[in-house]
Amino acid sequence: MKRISISIILLLTLLAMSSKIYSQDEFPILKGPYMGQTPPGMVAEIFAPGIISKQGWELEGVFAPGMKEFYFTLDRPTDVKKFRPTVIGFRQQNNVWKKHTEFPRTGEIVFSPDGKRMHMAKEYKERTGNGWSERKSLGPLFDRKDWGIMRLSASAKGTYVFDDYKNEVVRISRLKDGKRQAPKKMSSVVNIGKWTAHPFIAPDESYLIWDSEREGGLGDSDLYISFKQKDGSWGPAINMGDKVNSDKADFYASVTPDGKYILFNRTVNKKPLNVDIYWVDAQIIETLKSKSQPKNKLSLTSKKD
Repeated sequence: MKRISISIILLLTLLAMSSKIYSQDEFPILKGPYMGQTPPGMVAEIFAPGIISKQGWELEGVFAPGMKEFYFTLDRPTDVKKFRPTVIGFRQQNNVWKKHTEFPRTGEIVFSPDGKRMHMAKEYKERTGNGWSERKSLGPLFDRKDWGIMRLSASAKGTYVFDDYKNEVVRISRLKDGKRQAPKKMSSVVNIGKWTAHPFIAPDESYLIWDSEREGGLGDSDLYISFKQKDGSWGPAINMGDKVNSDKADFYASVTPDGKYILFNRTVNKKPLNVDIYWVDAQIIETLKSKSQPKNKLSLTSKKD
């Protein structure tokens, strides 16, 4: 009986080891910053081609504050043809990136600027040592059946900006004297056009990036940016230009926590569906800001959110 028990233990150990090896073999060994990728210039490029961005559905690439973790979403194949979005998480250890987690996606991941929260739409996880807590609800202000949240982004001041796909609008909720304020619809600076979604607010709230399909755009949907004005209002929506946008759908932008690069998604093909992660030098934000300043004096802005 003792020999049988030892054999079972050895078998289980071998199975666990083979499973771990398969998990690591799914992706090549990557070393260095930014998942071992050569940073882009001022024209958007595919992020980790053939490694992360392949044929199929890969999107929502984000680095955690500290730049030692990277997460993205893909569609896992199953025996039955069924949409199965799955989050894959990597962690950098001794300069090597290793896959450390995989879980079903329920809301698009955005990190709080301090890295203590992993926001996932109406829910979030809290950092617990070297891992994450179970999902927690943001509460009744956000858990409404008449709203459909895909992405919620937070500033260092605790401001939440999020999309509502059921109503095709972006909403904002601020903290006032430590109390969470009821979300309200943002102004027409943001909420014009179709498919307005996936907002990203800068940690210092100096700008807001989102995507929308608007008149005069370059593709199905484009990335837009608005800069915070001295009076606290949001400046006019600025198309981020053909160095970022394309004649296809460009969406879901986020800026790396070190402020150096913008990651976003592009629908390369619709049939068969191929969505890839792209990135570009974040210096384009400052370029757009400097170009917009003279025009802002003559452009209408909204003092309302």
